Amino acid sequence: MTKASNAQVTWDSGKKVWQVRIQIGSEVVKRPAADAGRDVAEETLRSTAVQIAQDEGYELDPAKVVINR
Repeated sequence: MTKASNAQVTWDSGKKVWQVRIQIGSEVVKRPAADAGRDVAEETLRSTAVQIAQDEGYELDPAKVVINR
């Protein structure tokens, strides 16, 4: 499995959903975290980002996930 460099999780107030942005070298994968509400715990967002990365075929270290509230 290819390792992802890092990920950012940001609240999109227009769409009212968390957006997960996964960086793999120069490639970027963007996916919504549809099941997570606005006030969800950071640990839940972190594990959601890791799961989305795995679903896309990438390995992501949870310590490399940045959450922007």
